[in-house]
Amino acid sequence: MRHATAAFEELQSGLEQISAQRSGLLRLHCAPSFAIQVLSPRLPAFLEQNPGVEVKIAASAGAAKFPEGAFDADIVYGASPRDDLVTLPLGEEIVVPLCTPAIANQIHTVRDLAHMTLIRSDLKRVQWTEWLSLNGFSFTAVPGMSFDRSFLAIAAASNGLGVALESTRLAEPELTAGRLVIPLAGAFRPYRYVGHFLCFPRSGGNRRVVNRFAEWLVGEFSLDPVLDPRAPA
Repeated sequence: MRHATAAFEELQSGLEQISAQRSGLLRLHCAPSFAIQVLSPRLPAFLEQNPGVEVKIAASAGAAKFPEGAFDADIVYGASPRDDLVTLPLGEEIVVPLCTPAIANQIHTVRDLAHMTLIRSDLKRVQWTEWLSLNGFSFTAVPGMSFDRSFLAIAAASNGLGVALESTRLAEPELTAGRLVIPLAGAFRPYRYVGHFLCFPRSGGNRRVVNRFAEWLVGEFSLDPVLDPRAPA
């Protein structure tokens, strides 16, 4: 049973690889919050510009295991350079406090945040302590709520549960709709960093579709078209 199961799984993996190469299927692994907040609203434009391409997405916090052949590319949070992968930084993100307009009306200085329910994303590389330190404040910010995904923290802030410290790129749908605003806008220093990266193997049978996707991301986010110093031409 074990040997037969392994054989069928290997056969299925091979069939999926052949199908991807022939049909223009892009098998993408993606960080969950980026998939929900950033990629999903933009995918219709990619598919419209690339007729015949199909996108299959799986989302989880871990990085894709390319040697297993299950994915063609990965959008990962906090990637580390690897010699066997092409890595495309997906641009700078700006991390700021976010809350509903009603809560923003109660915040007049940064110190007012000490009296607010602060929402934390547990896996976020930028936490409240770093943001407060950047702005010259040393009071202890004790989060009132914590979530293991940014999209959950953004949803909680949109529902009026407190103030989240999040990326404006991830919260773009809520900011555009007016469900979230930036309190004290212009009165503090935002935290800037590169958080998400597109990674894919340097060699593979589905590079045509992967390259088209990478080129589309470069245009979508106005990125430097050079992938990384070791990227093939």
